[in-house]
Amino acid sequence: MTEQFGRPVRLGLRENLPQFLLLVAVSALVGAMVGQERTVVPLLAEAEFGIAAYAGMLSFIAVFGVTKAAVNLYAGYLADRYGRKPVLVAGWLTGLPVPLLLIWAPTWEWVLLANVLLGINQGLTWSVTVIMKIDLVGPRLRGTAMGFNEAAGYAALAATAWATGAIAEIAGLRPAPFFLGLAIAALGLGLSIFSVRETKAHATHEAATHTGRQDGGLDSRQVFALASWRDPSLSSASRAGLVNNLNEGVAWGLLPVLYASAGLNLATVGGLIAIAPAVWGFGQLLTGALSDRIGRKPLVVIGQLTQAAGLIIIAMSARIEYWVAGSIIYGAGTAMAYPTLLAVVGDVAHPSWRGAAVGVYRLWRDIGFALGAVLAGVLADLYSIQIAIIVVAVITAASGLDVAWRMRETLGGVHPSDWKTIRDR
Repeated sequence: MTEQFGRPVRLGLRENLPQFLLLVAVSALVGAMVGQERTVVPLLAEAEFGIAAYAGMLSFIAVFGVTKAAVNLYAGYLADRYGRKPVLVAGWLTGLPVPLLLIWAPTWEWVLLANVLLGINQGLTWSVTVIMKIDLVGPRLRGTAMGFNEAAGYAALAATAWATGAIAEIAGLRPAPFFLGLAIAALGLGLSIFSVRETKAHATHEAATHTGRQDGGLDSRQVFALASWRDPSLSSASRAGLVNNLNEGVAWGLLPVLYASAGLNLATVGGLIAIAPAVWGFGQLLTGALSDRIGRKPLVVIGQLTQAAGLIIIAMSARIEYWVAGSIIYGAGTAMAYPTLLAVVGDVAHPSWRGAAVGVYRLWRDIGFALGAVLAGVLADLYSIQIAIIVVAVITAASGLDVAWRMRETLGGVHPSDWKTIRDR
């Protein structure tokens, strides 16, 4: 039996509850690092740096997305090779300067640099907290684990987006809102160094009991090919994840500007921005567990169609009550799709290459931030914010239909006899 710290390794939520809950808390801090920017930075672009074009305004999201996507790819490989905890600590060390740069930045280029560091921070810390929770709970409650992970991260993102908006309304866009981010980064680093335990032994234990041999062994190029185009379930999950963050990049960059242009104060803008991530954050506690019961595919398909409906309501409205309703619907759709797509990857990937598979999925998913920022900026400059949001809503609906066509149901994972087929695809 695999041992860690002189004790036998056991899989399961109950068996690893204290460490699991600690990782949930760390995930919340990871999400809060993005939340510090959610309301304030899009408004800083014009107010303090004189950037009026939407394409330039959303450049910080594009930089963040490209960086995070690239780091996601290597985070999984690094976690498989060197262990989860060292990668987590490295991520928090990278995130510590972010709020300081946002406080001090004399030009927009320094804001972009801060978002390069934020992308590295998010790519390392969020990827590893996902992998660590999957390691601990084993295959039976994988959807539940991802529900808790994403719920913590996005509920904290929502709370921080609201809090920074409220602080900015009282004290201005800088520096006060980012003092909160500095405290978050310091706490995340401290917990990761002194309290989080390595979970790689749990993946080793699951791999040994999963097949009893090395049928799952794949190299990095094979994993990349499977998750990108060769395996129907993994590749459709990667495409759906990309579209999911494409519309998320649009929401991050354009919705604060849309709401502020309607004459709403910063506290109200922050409250509106917080609605969608709060709904999908807490909603994932239900949808993650639900996917363990009814399957992954239905939730992904319905979720992306629901996201599209919410975005269209926001785009075609000019009243706050409709914006609230659209945000709730958009958040509910994201709650269905977001943790479920991660569970799909966990279902299909063998424990020996799970970290790499999660990294490839998150690479494609977070490229969506950059594509969404570029697409939204160009469309908003050429036409309007509303047209940009509607186009992205149509793309999101098409993605849901693609999942319905290509993805097979993955609940229950892959039988050991299927590993050779997967390897040879």
